Amino acid sequence: MTDIEVLINELPKIIYKLRLTIGSSQDIMQQVILINNAQEELRTIRQAIAQELRRANNQISNISTLPRTAKSLTIPTILQVNPAITGNIESITEKFGNPHTEISVTTLQSKINCWLEWGDLLQAIASDILSDANLVNQTNLYLNYASLSTQILELENSLHNNLSAKQTLKFEAELSQLQTRLSLVKNTIQNSQGLLTIMIALSSFCGKNGFAIEWLDDAHGLIISTNNNFRELTEILNECDIYTHKIDDFKNTISKIKHQHNQPRSHKISINKKEFNSSYQALRKLSFILSGLIVLGIGGWFAKTQIIQIQRMAVNLYQENTAENTFKSALKLGTEASFIAQNPPHTLPVWQKAASKWQKAIELLQSIPEETSVSVKAQERLIRYRRNYIAITKRANTEKNAVAKLAAAEKLATEAKFFMENAPNSLIAWQQAKDKWQQAIKLLQSIPKSSSVYEQAQAKLPNYQTNYAAINAIMENRHQSVN
Repeated sequence: MTDIEVLINELPKIIYKLRLTIGSSQDIMQQVILINNAQEELRTIRQAIAQELRRANNQISNISTLPRTAKSLTIPTILQVNPAITGNIESITEKFGNPHTEISVTTLQSKINCWLEWGDLLQAIASDILSDANLVNQTNLYLNYASLSTQILELENSLHNNLSAKQTLKFEAELSQLQTRLSLVKNTIQNSQGLLTIMIALSSFCGKNGFAIEWLDDAHGLIISTNNNFRELTEILNECDIYTHKIDDFKNTISKIKHQHNQPRSHKISINKKEFNSSYQALRKLSFILSGLIVLGIGGWFAKTQIIQIQRMAVNLYQENTAENTFKSALKLGTEASFIAQNPPHTLPVWQKAASKWQKAIELLQSIPEETSVSVKAQERLIRYRRNYIAITKRANTEKNAVAKLAAAEKLATEAKFFMENAPNSLIAWQQAKDKWQQAIKLLQSIPKSSSVYEQAQAKLPNYQTNYAAINAIMENRHQSVN
């Protein structure tokens, strides 16, 4: 076995490190170190291959007669490193290579370059995550909850038991919360174009199981793994559709259970009525009626009290769940607003979109009742979100003014050209054109660098200044010739 073959046999172990498991900041920093180490090992292999090719070329002139190890190689299977890996075979092969197919040395060099670039991208993603404390906190929060698949299974199993009225109410509350969570995950993955936003949705989907970013390409999109199972986003969306149908089935089942709970009470009442109607003595009938009324009165009082307690518990549970869902929705909007506002300058619609999300997040936080468990956190976020909203609104207004100034300058320039072209011999018209060029120049110069139209303004400015200088010189020459 040649030195190159020894190095190639290490490739699966090296490539396996090129992944980013979403977790705490400390975990992510540790993974960045592993990714760096993997990249160094890949560079060593790439250099060894290049040296082997140069050596072989120096020894023999015909590349077709190179030793087999210099012409083609086989990458060992990743299952030697982790036999537990399962999932989409194409996704696994796309990242690790096909162990059943020989590849040329040139192809391997190209593949190594792809792995090195993937390592750079993972480090960039890690950097973005670490710079966003809200994102880290939110993804870590989901690690405390069961995955969507686990929750679905738990609810499915609980339906096999005889649910009491109280348990039914609890089931409905959990089902409502699960449906909200599922909708959020599905809509985010389908509609969001931001990788960080999608990662939050994936954290919610995977829960305690967690997930790792494994690969990204045009053919398969984002590939993740959870519990060593490689999956594409399309597979996760398909699973979300399955869960949606299951939730609908759960609703139908729980509706039937609630109907069954109401059946026994009606049956008992009908039996009591039959007993009263079958009494044959007037006095005995009266005593039965009186005693029945007393029993029903006391029993009804207890039942009414119990129903009121259940209703209160249901209201409190519903209020608490609603508050938690509202808080999470506000966090999501805040994260999206922060993501949108990154890397300015932005156009006016972008700033307005970010401001709108901050405003909606603020409205959600304001709606959370004080007696709920998330009230304190909501108030803390509210202060920060209001501050962010004010800042973004200012940026939006600045951008709006800049766009208006650019439009006004362009209008003035058009008018100035009109005067110059249609009244070439009129000093009054030329004076008006001169004034308009001057106003247009001042407007362009007042557009701030933070605006998205700053570059456009700077591009137009030399032309406007040239026209102003030209018309000014012509007018001075005419004045001199007249005098």
